[in-house]
Amino acid sequence: MKILHLSLKTEYFNAINDGTKLEEFRLVTPYWCKRLMWRQYDAIEFTLGYPKANDLGRRLFRPWLIYPAPQDHRPRAVQVRWLPLRPPPRLPVLRG
Repeated sequence: MKILHLSLKTEYFNAINDGTKLEEFRLVTPYWCKRLMWRQYDAIEFTLGYPKANDLGRRLFRPWLIYPAPQDHRPRAVQVRWLPLRPPPRLPVLRG
């Protein structure tokens, strides 16, 4: 299994854990292009800082998706997206 590892600060880690943050941006630099562009991963591992190997409370795993950022939104960024852990709430069906 191919996993992309991303270390995050507390506020971003908590937002991903809560399900309120569904995307992450990385600048288009040679470093991130090498790791993100034209690559496929099976999952993303988000870590709160750099935890010890047995500290599972500071690790999140999400299925992988990636899309390039829209040019008008962030012209120098690559957008990293993942599937939410919980499904979105269903909207009521209106019948008329």
